[in-house]
Amino acid sequence: MSTQNATVLLTRLLSLRENSSFHLILDSLTQSSLYLIEEYAHHLNQNHKLIYLSYETVNRPNYATDFFDCTEVTIDKILLFIKTHLKDASPTSKLIVVIDSLNYIPNESLTQFIANMAGPNVVLIATYHTSCVEPFTKHANYPSCLSLLTYIASTIFEVEPILNQSVDSESLERSILRLNFPINTHLNSDTFKLTLTNRRKSGRSLIYKFSIQSKNHTYEVLNESTATAEEDEEEMLKDLTTFNLTTNNKQKLAREQVELPFMQAQETLGSAGGAIVYEFEKDDDYDEEDPYEDPF
Repeated sequence: MSTQNATVLLTRLLSLRENSSFHLILDSLTQSSLYLIEEYAHHLNQNHKLIYLSYETVNRPNYATDFFDCTEVTIDKILLFIKTHLKDASPTSKLIVVIDSLNYIPNESLTQFIANMAGPNVVLIATYHTSCVEPFTKHANYPSCLSLLTYIASTIFEVEPILNQSVDSESLERSILRLNFPINTHLNSDTFKLTLTNRRKSGRSLIYKFSIQSKNHTYEVLNESTATAEEDEEEMLKDLTTFNLTTNNKQKLAREQVELPFMQAQETLGSAGGAIVYEFEKDDDYDEEDPYEDPF
């Protein structure tokens, strides 16, 4: 993908015109997600309704149509609040849910919380603070919150400060762990570095790095290369045999346009506990009288 197409992809994600239902923002003490969320607000369509779920924010942001304080309520009440607004929403518009911090959700309830909130007309934009210590879990071998979130998110934004070459990143990290913030290091600036990971329907992951200037809303691609497992695979298959084991651009485009069955099941995520989608083909041998032939 070219530099221009990478910027178009970022703009489409921020304006919610890309098919991605769960946007995960990873921030830290060195760079807050505040400016990136304001980029969403800059591209926001007026027909969309934005609900702000607050664990850390005191006042309602001016771009939020509804504000809900989650500090002293249960998860069930939060989900009921979202479902009530979803019933009143227009079927042609999207309901946007912004969560200022997922760190307050217990590890064992995190996936259920997101699954019950997600839906075809819901876009979830949630922040996770990577500088926070992971809470204690009841199960020793259970995945961490960060592992769960990065696994189920369709789009991941990682924000970092743009440091001068004279700044030693390791020394800075040690200082931040002691809550010692050096001056003149451009931390939590409105100009920051953004690493975008977008997962396509084909299973590929596109990874790009940008320099974001939120004051004038300009985006510059820092790295044009796309990190995909497919490229590594093609490199290994190159010159391996006399047969053509790689794919050309036309074949790649045709493969990306194939919608996999599990993606159709994910479209109704939250409406059911799970779904298996199977479509019969003309050559399938199916006997209605045999109960063991039932694919469901």
